Amino acid sequence: MGVVHLSQIKLFGTTRSKGRAAPGGQGAKRKKQRSPLKILLIILIVLAALEALYFTCIYSNIPFIAKWRDIYIHTAMETMNHQWLATAFIPQSVIDAAMGDQSQQIQAQVGKESTWGGEQPPEEAPQKPQTPTVQKPDEPETNPGEEQFYELFWELDRSSVEAYLKQNPDALADGWEKLYINEAGLDDEGTSIRTTLDEQVLAVDVPNQLLLVRVEGDGYQGVLAVAKDPARLSVQNASTLGSVGQVAGRIANDNNGVLSMTASTFIDQDGKGNGGVLAGYAMSDGEGIGQHMGWGHKRLELRRDDRMYIVDVGSPVHENTRDAVEFMPALIIDGEMLTSDPGFSLYSGTNPRSVIGQSEKGEALMLVIEGRLPGRSLGTSVKECAEILQRHACMQAMNLDGGTSAIMWYDGEYVTKCSNTATPEGRYLPNAFVYKRAGN
Repeated sequence: MGVVHLSQIKLFGTTRSKGRAAPGGQGAKRKKQRSPLKILLIILIVLAALEALYFTCIYSNIPFIAKWRDIYIHTAMETMNHQWLATAFIPQSVIDAAMGDQSQQIQAQVGKESTWGGEQPPEEAPQKPQTPTVQKPDEPETNPGEEQFYELFWELDRSSVEAYLKQNPDALADGWEKLYINEAGLDDEGTSIRTTLDEQVLAVDVPNQLLLVRVEGDGYQGVLAVAKDPARLSVQNASTLGSVGQVAGRIANDNNGVLSMTASTFIDQDGKGNGGVLAGYAMSDGEGIGQHMGWGHKRLELRRDDRMYIVDVGSPVHENTRDAVEFMPALIIDGEMLTSDPGFSLYSGTNPRSVIGQSEKGEALMLVIEGRLPGRSLGTSVKECAEILQRHACMQAMNLDGGTSAIMWYDGEYVTKCSNTATPEGRYLPNAFVYKRAGN
């Protein structure tokens, strides 16, 4: 019998050969290491590519790149605390070119002031809208309360209202004059009612003569409140003005308001402003405070005829003014769109916005656009805001402080999101536009 060498024994079908190195042993091949020269070459290539990309983004005249570069610059430079996002790495010459002829555009607004055509004396107030009345049992089939409702809320698509009321008959349990539908909260989905402009209705408040609708566009959403009785609108100061501001909802509650939004801006040095120091001039219930803003700014005066007038800050405050704020730019004056020029670039960045105006019917138009909320709303330009209001027959409109100040509160809850999610009630404000509840 021959001798069997251990190296020839098969274990589990495998022949173990003597002298073969085990994996990972000294005989294993080592990975090649890149030489320092190759690493340096890769770094140089990456840096060259980044440099090429930078110069392309900063200096290219390709329309697509130039458009988004200008939007980025405008968005950053319109803010008080985030201008460094542009100035940190974009040459000042490029920023100046992007901001362009803004001084000329501001100059073009100087001297343009509201007159309403001069057809009505300041002391004569426009006719107030009437609250719908309930039909009595002996009245004919045509319901005057219903007809008055559609006359007051002329924007509503009647068929969608009827369909909603058919599904929710309890809404009319107390009659047309007490109809109250509110699905405007941040956790609500809104109603199935539409306007004739194809906007989703969020709230219909007959007792307070209010309509809230969702406005949407490319990359943004917000809320437009149509306040039918301008006599109830005023500027109300934070009770702590001079030391610290208050959030919009608190100012509304303190003044029996059902609706509020930002009004004046405030001193915000180094981003630490608490809303306690008013910027510019403002008037609340006939009492003026603050110092007028500088060249190019506008003042919106709400006078005793319950009409809004936009004037230069250098013009004397009209003797019939009862409430006022100052900011810029004016968007619509006497029905004329001041933003219609294709080259209009004032406040053209993608940002949260607050705008107030008045329609030809006397309705106060209060618009807040959410922004800086990826996946929900990035914001928009004041030009887009003007176009939204123009669809509602706006006669006068002015831009207000936006950013984290842009917020709207209605009947106990916020109906727009603040751009800073850490402050869901928005920033502390020196004052707010407040629309008071019925009977006050």
